[in-house]
Amino acid sequence: MSSLPPYASDALAFALAYLLGSIPFGLLLTRGAGAGDIRSIGSGNIGATNVLRTGRKDLAAATLLLDALKGAVAVFLGGWLAPGGAMVAALGAFFGHIAPVWLRFRGGKGVAVFIGALLALHWPTGLIVCAVWLAAAYLWRFSSLSALLASASAPFVLWSFGHGEQALVVALMAALLWWKHSENIARLLSGTESRIGQKT
Repeated sequence: MSSLPPYASDALAFALAYLLGSIPFGLLLTRGAGAGDIRSIGSGNIGATNVLRTGRKDLAAATLLLDALKGAVAVFLGGWLAPGGAMVAALGAFFGHIAPVWLRFRGGKGVAVFIGALLALHWPTGLIVCAVWLAAAYLWRFSSLSALLASASAPFVLWSFGHGEQALVVALMAALLWWKHSENIARLLSGTESRIGQKT
């Protein structure tokens, strides 16, 4: 644990988590593999779902894993820096992903980072939320709908385990995730949303 004052430790946890979360793995991996700029295809998003539209399942899986690890590592780092640093770091990593300074604050939608941070904060809740995502994806084949349902369930699951303070932070992250999915929500309502694996 850091010997810094609590407010300084929290600020440091947020800053480091933000920088970690802002690493655009989807963009870096696709460029490195010669697949071009991921922002120019499909939804233009830098996350795993859009990487999958390149036809490279290996790159999509790597993006998903690395983005989730950003959230998890940030939480563990934040918890080491300060008693409440884990929650601050979860928020920092999420902000870093959806608004990275390197990409003029135009980042991804934060689903993998959300899940990775949640698994690190309270792994039973993380597993339940993953199960909700998988069930929704199996039933309806919409990545966006799966993310919306899974993220909405997370604060309630945390609260049911007695983690009310964490539930509030995760509720804020879920609200931001829904905001980032506003266009997806509109397409879901109009019946024009792309299904998992479908190229656009």
